[in-house]
Amino acid sequence: MIDQDNLTGHLAAIFTILVWGTTFASTKILLTAFTPIEILVFRFTIGFIALSLVYPKRLSISNRHEELLFMGAGLCGVTLYFLLENIALTYTYTSNVGVIISIAPFFTAILAHFFLAGEKLSAHFFIGFVAAIMGIFLISFNGTTVLQLNPLGDLLAVLAALVWAIYSVLTKKISAFGYHTIQTTRRIFFYGLLFIIPTLPFFDFHWRLAPFYQPVYLLNLLFLGLLASAVCFVTWNLAVKRLGATKTSVYIYMVPVITVVTSVIVLNEKITWMAISGTLLTLLGLLISEKRLPFGKKQNDQVAIKKQHVET
Repeated sequence: MIDQDNLTGHLAAIFTILVWGTTFASTKILLTAFTPIEILVFRFTIGFIALSLVYPKRLSISNRHEELLFMGAGLCGVTLYFLLENIALTYTYTSNVGVIISIAPFFTAILAHFFLAGEKLSAHFFIGFVAAIMGIFLISFNGTTVLQLNPLGDLLAVLAALVWAIYSVLTKKISAFGYHTIQTTRRIFFYGLLFIIPTLPFFDFHWRLAPFYQPVYLLNLLFLGLLASAVCFVTWNLAVKRLGATKTSVYIYMVPVITVVTSVIVLNEKITWMAISGTLLTLLGLLISEKRLPFGKKQNDQVAIKKQHVET
């Protein structure tokens, strides 16, 4: 019998990653008119307003501990993650950042093991992680880019992956409070935007409205703000709530795969054998991490049988 909660969680995660994997095209278009910090502020402002209109009911929190978790989630999942990722891209190659960010599931699994009940590390996860990272490496470099280490940029990308892992763990804890997912996401956006404000004087940020009058920029910002931010952060938080932080995070492996497919379809880029091999290896890693392959199944079944025998 299909577990409805698990099915909903997997579908939510898949939908989220499908959208997030295509946002690079919109961001690339917007960077011709906006700075990275402007895109960040505008997209999450649009997302916050949209969530407030869809579900205007106020979230009442009386527990200071819960409020601190929301603050932490906003700081990590919105402010720090996107700032670190954008700054990293100015110091190192996009391919480096793509590979490094993909280790977020590893950090998530480690943190979840120590801070979340019922999310223990398994051999499946580590084997899947190795396979997926090898695949992502092939996709990202694709035989055309030479791997070069850029200490500052690469370190910032590692920190971005770490703060996203912290965000995943925090949202799992927040989901246990029983609040509506839209309410919790809106609260996270609020704190994310609040923590961004002090950084604006240090970045090239201007409240320029002229680009909004051009449909191409307006539509792409609405796509990022409404779908990629408002909707997808809700569906991602829902997936974390249903599946747990570790299982949901492994879907991040799919982002480079979606990027390759989108590049072929939208930008008419040619796909190479390295990209195909990397895609297949990444999918294999995802399946192993999600325990969808019979790896260790026989041993697990034997353990279950022995346990049942002892109990009876």
